[in-house]
Amino acid sequence: MTGGSRGIGKAIAVGLAKFGADVAVTSRKLPDLEEVAKEIKGLGRRSMAVAAHVGRMDEINNLVPKVKDELGRIDILVNNAGTNPTMDPAINIEERAWDSIMNLNLKGLFFL
Repeated sequence: MTGGSRGIGKAIAVGLAKFGADVAVTSRKLPDLEEVAKEIKGLGRRSMAVAAHVGRMDEINNLVPKVKDELGRIDILVNNAGTNPTMDPAINIEERAWDSIMNLNLKGLFFL
């Protein structure tokens, strides 16, 4: 579950656990993730919190093996992480911001 530390991502992660799934939650904020994992464990499911930026290949490449080692096969992948730091019309976005948006919103989704 990328982007699983709060909001919709957290709700989906907890919802999956309520339906019997073991859930790995990931985002950049480990303390928030640990709270979500604790909540999931309180439902009687296995869970792990992994801090990772899914816009960075080195972190993507480390994420999947960690999850598989602890929880086994990945049956469901929810790509919830996303960003748009400017909220400007596309015509006004500078290249650096565009690269940041594409790295997180598309690269992470594709390579996971």
